[in-house]
Amino acid sequence: MSAMCGLLAFFSARGDAGAHRDAIAHALECLHHRGPDETGVEVIGDPTGRWADAVFAHKRLAIIDVASSQEPLAYADGRYLLTFNGEIYNYIELRDQLVREFGAQFATAGDGEVIVAGYHYWGEKVLHKLRGMFAFVIWDRQRRRAFGARDYFGIKPLHYLQTPDGIYLASEKKALLPFSAAAGAGDAGVDTANLSHYLTLQYVPEPRTLHSGISRIGSGECLTWSPPALDPTTGGPAPDPAGGVQVRRWYQPIFRPTPTPDPQRLYDEIRETLRESVRMHMRADVPVGAFLSSGIDSTAVVALAREFNPNILTFTVGYDVSGYSEIEVAQDSARHLNVTTIPTKIGPQDMMEALPRIVWHLDDPVADPALVPLYFVAQKAAEHVTVVLSGEGADEFFGGYTIYREPLSLGAVHGLPDPMQKGLRAVSKVIPQGVKGKSFLERGTTPIEERYYGNARMFTEEEKRHLLRRYDPSVRYTDVTAPIYAECAELDDVTKMQYVDLYTWLRGDILVKADRISMAHSLEVRVPFLDKEVFDVAAKIPVELRLPPRSDATKYAMRQALQAVVPPAIVNRRKLGFPTPTRVWLRGEMYEWARHIFATSGAGDLLDLSYAMRLLDEHKREEADHSRKVWTVLVFCIWHAIFVERSLDPGIRRNQSALLTKPVVGSMVA
Repeated sequence: MSAMCGLLAFFSARGDAGAHRDAIAHALECLHHRGPDETGVEVIGDPTGRWADAVFAHKRLAIIDVASSQEPLAYADGRYLLTFNGEIYNYIELRDQLVREFGAQFATAGDGEVIVAGYHYWGEKVLHKLRGMFAFVIWDRQRRRAFGARDYFGIKPLHYLQTPDGIYLASEKKALLPFSAAAGAGDAGVDTANLSHYLTLQYVPEPRTLHSGISRIGSGECLTWSPPALDPTTGGPAPDPAGGVQVRRWYQPIFRPTPTPDPQRLYDEIRETLRESVRMHMRADVPVGAFLSSGIDSTAVVALAREFNPNILTFTVGYDVSGYSEIEVAQDSARHLNVTTIPTKIGPQDMMEALPRIVWHLDDPVADPALVPLYFVAQKAAEHVTVVLSGEGADEFFGGYTIYREPLSLGAVHGLPDPMQKGLRAVSKVIPQGVKGKSFLERGTTPIEERYYGNARMFTEEEKRHLLRRYDPSVRYTDVTAPIYAECAELDDVTKMQYVDLYTWLRGDILVKADRISMAHSLEVRVPFLDKEVFDVAAKIPVELRLPPRSDATKYAMRQALQAVVPPAIVNRRKLGFPTPTRVWLRGEMYEWARHIFATSGAGDLLDLSYAMRLLDEHKREEADHSRKVWTVLVFCIWHAIFVERSLDPGIRRNQSALLTKPVVGSMVA
């Protein structure tokens, strides 16, 4: 079934799922972009025929076993039904193992059937055998039990909403909003605690969303749900109903830095594991391309991919603004690797016109300007291929962010006895703002748990006091990070930062934009670095081989491993990562546009938009660089106009698939 798709499933607490079919079929249409090739909506009955337990709905983008593997996919004489979003790259090997060990039989040549067959024979242990990205839901008709799961690192999304009618699960939050409103949760209510987190982090941290009542299953988590016991006489819930939803973690990434007497052997293992991951990620029955920027991550993926497909197409994006475009460097790398790269250039008008569509696809606001160039490069790629490889995850796994060097630079202060640190902290408080040394002493005497909360640092608590209409000082970023730090307390500070990023920045920003923006164009993004085998190798790299103490290098071990793979000019080059010239354009071409959004936004009951306007004007006058803060508020205002005020049409126009030229007919699976 390999299928990028949009899934929407409903499990009834009352045995009346059929009554909800039409509403679910209607809500499914907002996920059409995730799978324009096929549509399915089916009502699932229990084996006795007394109750209609579930509705399975999906949109399919066919990648493997294109002609077959329609969803929902039944297994074991119809006992199990599966709907699935993702790719299982080792499905061939798992299929062979299931046949060999259990005599398992398969009706399709896809990877989805391997999941449900594995669940039948191995139970929930199947999750640890899967190598890939996935969000799936299985209904066991015999046990009347739903089981859903999300992949190791949160590449594919899965949202859920529990109501008195039952539980809904969906790939994107927007498909759940009608049912949230019907249940009385309200589709316009903004979770103000998560709004505060968004203004700090530039994204809404998992597992919650900006809509109260709708949650996300976290990365490496699974969900089980059973309906209340039903009275066979009345058909209603029994007086003492059992069941309910349970979410638990099935996978936790564990860093195990280990000294090595033979670094070269480690480098070889990194290279060969990544090579094998790229090979597995290229399994598809449709064309596979790759994104190519100026950095080592995407260049390494392309270099390894061309070993298996010398004709792979690559795609890059840039601007006519000095210092921001990656096109020239990407073209040099493409020439060195002897592959074709297709460039895309965008300007400020493109950004302003596309932003409402981008925000609609995101579900929750993400104030990362890199979303915009990604949107356009994905659009261009989708004209040529159905799948692209990308370099996400390398920084979090291998230590690629410059800020990871901070504990090394602060070691002289941080290693002092506590009384001396307290004294230096007191000294830092009396040093005037902006004087050299003040920040160094402040950071050096502040524990990592209070100092680091991710790559993006938008508004400070003091700034949020001015911006938020109802500022709550009890809502702090430590609400998000403290439980994560508690899990990695034994690690060194550098590795703690990487671990925190796996649960915050990676899944809150990086993977949200990769999934939503690619699927906006019915394009599948695959991320070979975010592979469990690659992580197991990266997790044992000692700190001194990730970030050498007498160097400013990052990802050192990975760079050493790839020296013979990527062009020499790229090995030690710092990546730009599709940067955007918003700083420049907000002082020029985008200034009036931004002022108009602030002046007309209905978000004024939540934010003091006059304060945001002052930041914009100070930025225009070059009194300060407020571009990231301004962008953060702009994105929220657009989100609010689309999802709360409903005053802004994002301009989403759905293309009819061949299947949808006919009415969608549901069926009762007996």
